Amino acid sequence: MKTFTLSDIQAQPGRRVVITGATGGIGLQTALALAGARFEVILTGRNADKGAIALRQIRDAHPQATVRYEDLDLASLDSVARFAERFAAQHDALDVLVNNAGVMMPPQRQTTADGFELQFGTNYLGHYALTARLLPLLRKGAAPRVVNVSSGAHKLLADIHFDDLQWQRRYKPWRAYAQSKLASLSFAFELQRRSNAGDWGLISNGAHPGYARTDLIANGPGNDAWSTRLGKRWFQPWASQSAADGALPTLYAAASAQARAAGYYGPRDRFEMRGPVTDAAIGAHAKDEAIAARLWDVSAQLTGVSWPRTLIDTAAPVRSSARPDSEPSA
Repeated sequence: MKTFTLSDIQAQPGRRVVITGATGGIGLQTALALAGARFEVILTGRNADKGAIALRQIRDAHPQATVRYEDLDLASLDSVARFAERFAAQHDALDVLVNNAGVMMPPQRQTTADGFELQFGTNYLGHYALTARLLPLLRKGAAPRVVNVSSGAHKLLADIHFDDLQWQRRYKPWRAYAQSKLASLSFAFELQRRSNAGDWGLISNGAHPGYARTDLIANGPGNDAWSTRLGKRWFQPWASQSAADGALPTLYAAASAQARAAGYYGPRDRFEMRGPVTDAAIGAHAKDEAIAARLWDVSAQLTGVSWPRTLIDTAAPVRSSARPDSEPSA
């Protein structure tokens, strides 16, 4: 793959993109680059003050940018529904959705407003519901794309624990995070399959930033955690890259003409932790179509969203009977 840089992003005036978690880190760097390429950028986040700072940073870098901020908390299905309603009232189409927002490894089990384990609920279920609610507008977009930001962790000790999706029995921060990122990537591939079957017209793909220096890790285990201190002192200088470089795989997936449907992109070097954009390695569970189909149906039940009927649905109606063995607790 030819080395991809910001200069390779062609100007796409007026192409409308929603980016979740865009007030810092990978999301903000993605917004900065796309605003510079004349996209119409909608930043979303949970903190209006951080949103105002992000808007100022983008406008300072790109004075002619068309950009605004909207409140959206992926840990609340009500917030997701309200955002989608507002957006539909303001716009008749959406061209790109970047599902980027996330939390990483809180030491103690936490839950969303709807009772889901925080990482599974925020990193995956919130984006699943958001994509479903914005699908009518995406189908009206110009060559619409959905990008799900995953992680190399999806390959490590990761499985979809259908018997305990919410980690109620024994919470393990790392494995819960890995499950949420596996779910995100599995969703990206299943969304492409369903789009193909139902003629939704989407390009759905995934990306991961490698080991990018953002607030995500510090806001998870915390700066006092031994793993954080050790990583910053010894591992980070060798393996990490800036947030701007970490955003390049997402930007490739969202804006490159060479990005493929059901593609997955990440850094090339040092075990995919840093370096130029390349095709990233995909774990076996993320390729499993049966797991993806079951997860899709369970997620629809948990979030209460609906999707258009597709050939996949009619070919295998038994999938709709899948149920998680443990329901989320309020």
